[in-house]
Amino acid sequence: MVLHERQQVRNDAVPIGTTPGTRGTRRVSAAVAAGGLSSFALLYAPQPVLPQLAEGFRLDPGSASLAVGVATGALAVAVLPVAALAERIGRRRVIVWSVLVSAVLGLLLPLAPTFPVLLGMRAVQGVAIAGFAGVAAAYLADALGTKRLAAAVGAMIAGNSVGGMLGRLGTGFAAAPLGWHGSLAVVAAVALACALFAALTLPRTGAGTGGGTGGGTGTGTPAVPQERVSGERRGPIGAGVWVPCAVGALAMGAFVALYNAAGFRLAAPPLSLAPAAASLVFLSYAMGTMSSAAAGRLAGRFGRTAALVTALLVTVAGSALTLHPALPVIALGFAVLTAGFFAAHAIANAWVTAQASPRTRGRAAGLYTLCYYLGSGAGGTVGSVVYGGAGWPWLIALTTAWLLLAALAVLLTSGRARATALTDGGGRVAAEAARR
Repeated sequence: MVLHERQQVRNDAVPIGTTPGTRGTRRVSAAVAAGGLSSFALLYAPQPVLPQLAEGFRLDPGSASLAVGVATGALAVAVLPVAALAERIGRRRVIVWSVLVSAVLGLLLPLAPTFPVLLGMRAVQGVAIAGFAGVAAAYLADALGTKRLAAAVGAMIAGNSVGGMLGRLGTGFAAAPLGWHGSLAVVAAVALACALFAALTLPRTGAGTGGGTGGGTGTGTPAVPQERVSGERRGPIGAGVWVPCAVGALAMGAFVALYNAAGFRLAAPPLSLAPAAASLVFLSYAMGTMSSAAAGRLAGRFGRTAALVTALLVTVAGSALTLHPALPVIALGFAVLTAGFFAAHAIANAWVTAQASPRTRGRAAGLYTLCYYLGSGAGGTVGSVVYGGAGWPWLIALTTAWLLLAALAVLLTSGRARATALTDGGGRVAAEAARR
């Protein structure tokens, strides 16, 4: 029976055309963008109303931030099992169930009678979102090919950032007239519409992994469909993915910590902004949309190491600007740090997926997502506790240390690669290592 089912999958697996501008490529891009918009609008929708949740449930900032941290932590725990499941039953099926279930849970979330119940529902929603977050990059690599992987992942992350921005803005603007219950319901309804679009348009086909017009390995050879890979012998993921995974964890922890505390800082004196006005800080995500889309091109032109370290230092510079008391400078700081973070995230994410073989790509992408969202959950909660106890300057000091540690890890990895290449005496390999 299993053999028959696998054979049927192989017969149904028709490569997606990967020539730029083809109908298949546009369909994949639109479906994944809609899924990302839905998933990330839901994941971070409570962030702008954390002060309202704290007031309604009588919580301190650190406890209120668990409304975000529990979901991202559950996502992190679930992402590797979900990635493994996707290699057995197909990535498309996992993505479709992910976006639909998480949207339905979003509609039920405002009905939570107590904060512990809300946290439990957010944990389940985080597990559901893991299906998209942990599988989408590998699906894109299968569908559009490794030659354009950095650009494809950058475009996907750009769509994710749009979802995160619109979800936060929607919640923030709806909070005043509808309260946090109504605002979360509005975002969930929009997310459900996007999820239905993704479910209906995401191709059912198998995928090539290269740049040939028929899909394949880049030399015109048909690629192995993703479902077939699950039935073959798996190899180790490899040690090369651990540094970009660490970068993702540290950068995401810093980023979420800053945005979790931003609502409290902007609502407190002397700024004393209303929820709708405070949520305008999330317009900074537009900068992240542009920078993540451009990250692949920058890495190709200047080298991965230079581009990634620069993006991390830009994030540090932006966070330092938010120390200024003037609201326009604070807004500028958030725009700069958001641009830097999303560029770093896109480069690190593509680094992991490119390092892995087709047989381990799903697990490698899942490992990155695990580290990324562990950083989000732990870093966001720790940062909120630090802000509540010591204030914004100490939060900036903490997040700066995390970002500089990430940059140092990238530089040390690049240095070891150059030293190894020179020791081996491979001139071309040494030149390539030096470029990176």
